Amino acid sequence: MNKIKQKDIDEIRRAVEKEFPNDPALQQVHIARKIIAKEAQLEGLSFFEYIKLLGKRVKND
Repeated sequence: MNKIKQKDIDEIRRAVEKEFPNDPALQQVHIARKIIAKEAQLEGLSFFEYIKLLGKRVKND
């Protein structure tokens, strides 16, 4: 699986902090969701396809 670059994570974090400036809990949820979406994009999958793939990997381990 492709790894997301730290630069991309930093950009996501800054954008989300601007979008939700006074809610750190909501920021964390959106940061995680956007990171997963970026990883899915790097794999050429939709968000839901990527989540299903991760679920299968966990189930098989």
